[in-house]
Amino acid sequence: MTASPLVPVPIPDRVAVLIGSCMPEHVLCAEIEADRAARLLHCFRGPLDAAGYAERERTLAVLARANKVLAAHNPRLMVLRD
Repeated sequence: MTASPLVPVPIPDRVAVLIGSCMPEHVLCAEIEADRAARLLHCFRGPLDAAGYAERERTLAVLARANKVLAAHNPRLMVLRD
């Protein structure tokens, strides 16, 4: 028997609020920052000029800082970039 891949399922807002109320505020902020940084990294494709490269490095730094906070709380919360 083979396991099927997990399909992301949307959760209701009330459930998300309940889950968020169980975590410290700094962890929630780090999760939001990491998600935002991971989404922004998709914009930096192809050849970059100096300003684009610097912005990409700043975004990577934000992602690393947020992941450090998330990993300290629970290593499975880390946001991975594609």
